Amino acid sequence: MFVLALLCQYPLFAADGGGKKKAQPIRGTYAAAPRLANDRVDVQRLLTELKDVHANTYNWLIWTRATDWDDLQLFLPLARKAGIKVWVTLVPHSESPPRAKFFSEPYRLDFERWATALAELSLKEPALVAWSIDDFAHNLKAFTPEYVGKFIAASKKINPQLAFIPCCYYRQINATLASRYAPFFDGILFPYRAESVKADLSNSAQVKAEIDTIKQHFGRAFPVILDVYATAHSSLGASTPAYVEAVIKAGIKNADGVFIYCHQDPVAQQPKYQIIRQEFAAAK
Repeated sequence: MFVLALLCQYPLFAADGGGKKKAQPIRGTYAAAPRLANDRVDVQRLLTELKDVHANTYNWLIWTRATDWDDLQLFLPLARKAGIKVWVTLVPHSESPPRAKFFSEPYRLDFERWATALAELSLKEPALVAWSIDDFAHNLKAFTPEYVGKFIAASKKINPQLAFIPCCYYRQINATLASRYAPFFDGILFPYRAESVKADLSNSAQVKAEIDTIKQHFGRAFPVILDVYATAHSSLGASTPAYVEAVIKAGIKNADGVFIYCHQDPVAQQPKYQIIRQEFAAAK
């Protein structure tokens, strides 16, 4: 009964309205959407590829194009009809000007406005089920508990079912983070890099242990969604297809969901695309 009560705190992962069926585990890809010649997102091709790899979720990054917000609103009704759930990821201060080239447009670093706008959009388009902030725990000077509590309250007032699941790395996930921020989180998006040993994209053996450690901090029922590096990391380099396969398998077994960083092209990135397709199909 205690575990059931905890699960009810995390509506994205709870049973359906009748309590009869547990929510389907997340199998999704992130960002790197295919583009049309005019640089807008090719939403039809994206849906086709998501269905082909047996994904049930797509994490939409709003960052490098001013049209990302508009394209999201074109994608959502199509995703709903296709049975694809959608997350939205925004970038924080460390990935915005002057440190980086682009903001998340149109609201930039005004996360109260983002929280309100996304919650309102999620009521119109129920395929939108969660939102995230990238590198959240690297930006705690900006994201004080008081500020986070304020924008989460604004979001939940409009739609209590819209989940907030920020991206946090292993070395920043600790008892202090949990004690200060757990009331505002509906889970953590956890990019796996074997940081408990030595950060790299070759060691797939630490997935379970690192997830267990995160749950020790936040609670056994706290959702941890594993992010698997299929695309190269800026400093750790590229992963191999074999590594991607091993981490997906471990994530399916031990995490509350699996995302692929990033969405893979079926031609240019064919080996990893096929592995994702194979492993997501096997997990259905």
